[in-house]
Amino acid sequence: MTDVAPKIDPDLDIERASGLDLDIELDPARFPIESCAVRGFRQAYVRVNPGGVPLLCVHGWPETKRIFWKVIAPLAAAGFEVIVPDLRGFGDSEPGPDGFHDVTSHSLDLHALVHDHLGHESVVVLGGDLGGPVIQDLALRHPEWVARMVLFNSPLPYLKDRMAGIVGTRPAAESSDYFLRQGTDPDGLAGDLDSPGQRTRYIATFYTSRFWAHPGAFTAPGAVEFHTAPFADATSLRASFGAYESAFDPAKRSGPSMLGRNERTPTLVLHGISDHVMYPAFDRMAAQVFAHHVGPYLLRDCGHFVPWEAPHALASGTVAFCGDLLSARRRPPPPVPS
Repeated sequence: MTDVAPKIDPDLDIERASGLDLDIELDPARFPIESCAVRGFRQAYVRVNPGGVPLLCVHGWPETKRIFWKVIAPLAAAGFEVIVPDLRGFGDSEPGPDGFHDVTSHSLDLHALVHDHLGHESVVVLGGDLGGPVIQDLALRHPEWVARMVLFNSPLPYLKDRMAGIVGTRPAAESSDYFLRQGTDPDGLAGDLDSPGQRTRYIATFYTSRFWAHPGAFTAPGAVEFHTAPFADATSLRASFGAYESAFDPAKRSGPSMLGRNERTPTLVLHGISDHVMYPAFDRMAAQVFAHHVGPYLLRDCGHFVPWEAPHALASGTVAFCGDLLSARRRPPPPVPS
């Protein structure tokens, strides 16, 4: 692993660049939305600061690209080309035409978007929750393409030989009801949620009463509604259950995923410790999965939704972790010999 120099532009005010005005944070039109159909469906994405160091930010469930609204501006101001897609079936993206919504299909979609459509020969990947397995798959599927990884509060492969002595490698049993229902009875659940209001109220529980987030993280007026609104659509909500189905039913998998110990990719590991759904020992487990890890760093007063709950920590940490890449992109070209 090459040394990663923690360099931050002294003129960059990440706190200010994040846009702390609530009306801006909750504006669905804050960033222009582009789309492509390279994999046979309309995939929507935000792209800010083309020409910077490519940074792919991948949301989880129940999220959309909006979960990154607080960090797009500071990351772009630091020199990244920030690429934030809606996964197939989420937000402004259409469902997959083949009916698959598993980790492998998402991984193939994003490589097609960033490598084939946008033309990037290397990328930094960042994500958590469902986005975590997706970027882990990308890093193992395309090891020469993924230069660095930033991972937080994500499912991990269980490495029995390395994790047997770690306490807290399974989520709390009381948090698993949603997982079982979405994975084994998705049509029944979707049928029960038969109105936009019922669908958004169901999603709202994950931001509030289920304690995935740190208390108070989504109490600002309109914050919960901002994140739940994309799930009012019945087709989108049903498609979003696909990753859970694939965990139980091999027929719901488009192909084998590539999840396992990563011996190659430099990885920054962050852990929002107020999360009541992810493994309590996520940080210790991640340290066993990624041979070349920085951290893990524990985030105080932060739960599952790290980009929204701890935007400064995520943005500044990512900038420091990739400081050498950012400096190289900003460096002027050498003079041409006379």
